[in-house]
Amino acid sequence: MVKFVRQLQFQLFLLPILAIYSLFTIYPLIKSFFLSFTNFDGYTKIYDFVGLKNYARIFVDDAITSAITYTIFFTFGKAILVTILAIPLALILDQKFLTRNIQRAIFFFPTIPSGLLLAYIWGFILAPIGSGILNTVLREVFNMGPQPWLSDPLLAKLSTIVVATWAVTGWHAVLYLAFLQSIPKDYYEAASIDGANRLQQIRFITIPLLAPAMTVSVMLLLTGGLKVFEIPFALTKGGPGYETYSITQVIVQRGISETQYGLASAMSFVFFLIVLTIAIFQVTVMQRRERDLQ
Repeated sequence: MVKFVRQLQFQLFLLPILAIYSLFTIYPLIKSFFLSFTNFDGYTKIYDFVGLKNYARIFVDDAITSAITYTIFFTFGKAILVTILAIPLALILDQKFLTRNIQRAIFFFPTIPSGLLLAYIWGFILAPIGSGILNTVLREVFNMGPQPWLSDPLLAKLSTIVVATWAVTGWHAVLYLAFLQSIPKDYYEAASIDGANRLQQIRFITIPLLAPAMTVSVMLLLTGGLKVFEIPFALTKGGPGYETYSITQVIVQRGISETQYGLASAMSFVFFLIVLTIAIFQVTVMQRRERDLQ
């Protein structure tokens, strides 16, 4: 009984946090789900129930379907590129050289400024006109004409992925670096005595022991990528056409700009289910991979 009372005292400290979380997360989620079945415009208190009409509109709206396609392409493209680049970068930064702390700070720096600010800066670099910084370099060095980095559908999609990858690779490299430094050096010494070269040590020791870090990194990349807004919006405003519309941008536009709050709520709930499904699938697969590598 004494133990139960003591545990209850500790649980009481969680009540304020639970109340705040319920007020700002659980209640809005439930309210949005309710409003997704209405034609609520976000301003008046008078609205009618429309059933599944809002959900049906999601799959016939060109902007919405394009946003879903682009967001998934952006998310997985960014996750793959960052993972491919961050692990080798972490291995390099783990070496002992004179300026390694400065190098770590340099690679980590792009994650500090706002993503919106970084995207506006990259907008000047990738401007598709002849005076764009990258096009100027290509003209002066390679005698090439201006390239439509942000006005061609495919190049615009790839440009947003490259900018997003550049912005977060350093952060994920530091994440992998933290796990690298927790690997006992005895493993490498024993492998070296057995005749294993550096590549074999990375393959059979480093990569398997980085599996937990990869699970965390990929989960953050997938959930963050699905919620992307600022980088595509600042670079292309969703263009050309609907090619780089993100799901969050369409939700904001439909709900606030076009006062279709019921439709935006339906989109938000579908988006929530997509993120939840991908996150559960990813964590399940990656944790199974961790067990297989152990």
